Amino acid sequence: MLLISSYLLVWVSIPANLEEVDVIKHSKTISLALNLLPFAGIAFLWFIAVVRNRLEMIEDRFFATIFLGSGLLYIAMVFTSAALAGGLIGVISNAPDIISRAGPYAVGRAQIYQTMNVYGMKMAGVFMFSTSTILLRTEIVSRWDAFLGYALGAVLLLSIGIIRWIPLVFPIWVFSISVAILLENASSGPERTGDLEVMPK
Repeated sequence: MLLISSYLLVWVSIPANLEEVDVIKHSKTISLALNLLPFAGIAFLWFIAVVRNRLEMIEDRFFATIFLGSGLLYIAMVFTSAALAGGLIGVISNAPDIISRAGPYAVGRAQIYQTMNVYGMKMAGVFMFSTSTILLRTEIVSRWDAFLGYALGAVLLLSIGIIRWIPLVFPIWVFSISVAILLENASSGPERTGDLEVMPK
């Protein structure tokens, strides 16, 4: 939810061209969006830890390596794009004439787009494929959640740059898997708390 909120705030605040809207006027909104991203990254790390904890002794090293590597690379891309965007907004706020005259706004925006919407989303697609394979093998959630991950992962890999809202697919899918795990935990009874077996008294 934090990542979705950040996406939406950035989309309504940062224009394709500097002349379309006063970026300085929206700097507070953009700063709020960028400040949400570290917490979104922390939440995603927590999600990765929960999934790995559920695997326990049946974890497949091959898919676990791809799962963990793609997840960490995705977070790195998110943080890198946020840092680039924060630096760009800071320069625009302090020296808007230099930015618009020299053209670094267009270059910076292109770098942010490539980092997040190309490389980051490719890693998100790989993460969805590897996670879906793990979910199918371990059956810790419904098989339909895994099949949905395959379909949405393919959409991420093939559709970036065509449809603007495609990056929202990944956080929505992660949210659905999180809800499925929470519901499974709730239905497992008092014998399991935080994925640790409770010893009888």
